[in-house]
Amino acid sequence: MNLRVVLTGVLMIVLALGFFFGMGVTLAPKSNDPAAMMQTVGTVSGAVGGIGLVMVLFGALRRKRI
Repeated sequence: MNLRVVLTGVLMIVLALGFFFGMGVTLAPKSNDPAAMMQTVGTVSGAVGGIGLVMVLFGALRRKRI
């Protein structure tokens, strides 16, 4: 298992979730169009979270070369 890739993927997932919920709590209520803003934030968070998930899977399933 490649631990650095797994930890980076987990960190990306945590940051994506934090970004999504942070934007929803802090900036969305103040926005002129909160629905459109949260749609964009959700798209970005989903992309980053998906990349993090792929990194976790590849890091967990691939053997580290010596």
